[in-house]
Amino acid sequence: MDDSIIKQPYARVARTLGNERYDAIVIGSGIGGLASAALLAKHGGQRVLVLERHYVAGGYTHTFQRHGYEWDVGVHYIGEVQPGTLLRALFDELTDGQLEWADMGEVYDRFVIGDEVYEFPKGKENLRRTLKERFPSEAAAIDSYFTLVEQSVASMPAFFQTRVLPEEFTATMPVPEFLSFAGRTTRQVLEELTTNQRLIAVLTGQYGDYGLPPAEGSFAMHATVAHHYFEGGFYPVGGAGRIAETIVPLITAAGGRVLVNAEVAEIVVEDGRAQGVRMARDGAVIRAPLVISDAGVLNTFTQLVPPATRDALGFERALQPLRPSLAHMCLYTGLKRTARELGLPRANLWIYPDEHHERNLAAFMADEDAPLPLVYVSFPSAKDPDFERRFPGRATIDIITVAPYERFAAWKGTKWKKRGADYEALKERFAQRLLTALYAHVPQTKGQIDVYELSTPLTTKHFCNYQVGELYGIDHTPKRFGQSILRPQTPLRGLYLTGQDVVSCGVSGALIAGVLTASTILMRNLVGDIAAARLAPRTGDAAVSS
Repeated sequence: MDDSIIKQPYARVARTLGNERYDAIVIGSGIGGLASAALLAKHGGQRVLVLERHYVAGGYTHTFQRHGYEWDVGVHYIGEVQPGTLLRALFDELTDGQLEWADMGEVYDRFVIGDEVYEFPKGKENLRRTLKERFPSEAAAIDSYFTLVEQSVASMPAFFQTRVLPEEFTATMPVPEFLSFAGRTTRQVLEELTTNQRLIAVLTGQYGDYGLPPAEGSFAMHATVAHHYFEGGFYPVGGAGRIAETIVPLITAAGGRVLVNAEVAEIVVEDGRAQGVRMARDGAVIRAPLVISDAGVLNTFTQLVPPATRDALGFERALQPLRPSLAHMCLYTGLKRTARELGLPRANLWIYPDEHHERNLAAFMADEDAPLPLVYVSFPSAKDPDFERRFPGRATIDIITVAPYERFAAWKGTKWKKRGADYEALKERFAQRLLTALYAHVPQTKGQIDVYELSTPLTTKHFCNYQVGELYGIDHTPKRFGQSILRPQTPLRGLYLTGQDVVSCGVSGALIAGVLTASTILMRNLVGDIAAARLAPRTGDAAVSS
């Protein structure tokens, strides 16, 4: 498709925007914002303007190219997009079926804990059997674990259905069952099942997917992520950038626009309701009766909503229980050989010093010379069957670890690529540590690295506008899911939220949030409508049954 559709800069059309009528304005083009806009366009006939401060649309689903390579920045694998699933139906609805998915194979995650390697195979029963083979004395605990995961996930839809309703309608409703799972930490739940710390470490080996170790994270979030991958991992054919490329046409087909380099300075509030936005570049006001923020709940209420409105509606008090998630570093590496030539796996690699996740994380957050508490290695060029066609003779690897923002805060007033020699030296030290971890576990890559570039929390702040470089918006603690502010409809009339803070982190969580936001605005059950249209058995489909 034409690159200009997802890279049309604000400055090119700024003069005409004030004379154009839009039904809604979306701040941010992450998957939640794009999904909201596309569904309002497709199911509501609405003309939507999406404003993205970055130079390319897509949020964490975008890719970037440098030195003849392409890297994803946030999409490393997605579950539950095999045909016949609700998530696949939603993606097909948003992309008119143009987005294709590649199966990662029989093993989607591989965990190295100390000197032992544990694999998570595709298929819930395969995973259950594999865990029992490695931990034969823990069979009962493993069965109980799977039961609790299923119960937690089964209780989730009813909870988020209540989030679509205005708060005054849900205040007197019974407490949803989901909150009993959400209100406890993963460690609390698992230690009622087993005292085997190695088993707990393996079961929680994906904690980097939501950013909190088992003693801090909500069990409901853990269960959601674990269940999400039970049937395997998938990757977008053509790279993560295909997500935005295939959604944007629905928005533009209805007369909408997706603009980049289009930073919003403030939400315009008049007569007690959101009436549009004021642009950072030129101070221009663009009006619409609906404003949807995909900028994150903290950014929305502390930066975009005017202070007088924020104070009058008590947003500061509502935000007090919420805290930003952890930040990260990512080493983007390029190799001048193909993934096939190098024998790179499709499965992700998670590397831990030992089974003590909390202790290792705390040690590194306090001391940068402590062992890296986790190293996550993703092989996007091996996952994407189209990569070699687009970038012949090349391969890419992403190597990620956690990083406290405070470790880089001394350079927060500096500009990207111009932060000075001390900053570059610190980056280089961490880059070498990450490369050492890669070579230890994927030795065939040693001597093959052509280029590498390390991002830090300041990089995330620069491109995604998260104030402390947080990766997953707000933390998924046991307190999170009980906060009434985390719903599509806000106390400010005309202002709605979407994105990973509304439901949960990750592409699928943000996508569901986009569907819920559009459902709230259109007063329709879009999840049900799309499922009925795309998952219902068709006449003559003998192979489909309930």
